[in-house]
Amino acid sequence: MDFQDCIKFANENKTCYLATVEGDQPRVRAMGMWYADEAGFWFQGQTVKAFYKQLQSNPKVELNFTTKDFNKVMRVYGKAKIITDNAIRTKCIAERPFVKNMGITTPDNPLLAVFQVYTGEAYFWTFADSMKEADIPRIKFGK
Repeated sequence: MDFQDCIKFANENKTCYLATVEGDQPRVRAMGMWYADEAGFWFQGQTVKAFYKQLQSNPKVELNFTTKDFNKVMRVYGKAKIITDNAIRTKCIAERPFVKNMGITTPDNPLLAVFQVYTGEAYFWTFADSMKEADIPRIKFGK
């Protein structure tokens, strides 16, 4: 398996769980990933959410993607960065039109949070791997 398999799996299973850290306390929430590509995993949220402040304080995250029947899981751990590039932010608004319902219509809106998990490792897990998790090969991505 390689990172292309990770991209495909994430794009087919866009609802995932994102873990951040607040102090020494993990925080997990469900997220709808925007998309995955060779550069990583892309997300959109709002700057008023707790996860945004958590990312600013500590960029380390973990993602958990799963099939609807829970028979296959992809875990990703790495670092996230907040995206300030207006071209990407404009693309986000165009491709995720529901953000307009929140009053976010321009890329310079301070409520718009776009972030990318740009580096890390991923691996796939199935029930057959239950007792062998430490032996599952990791797929590195990013710089």
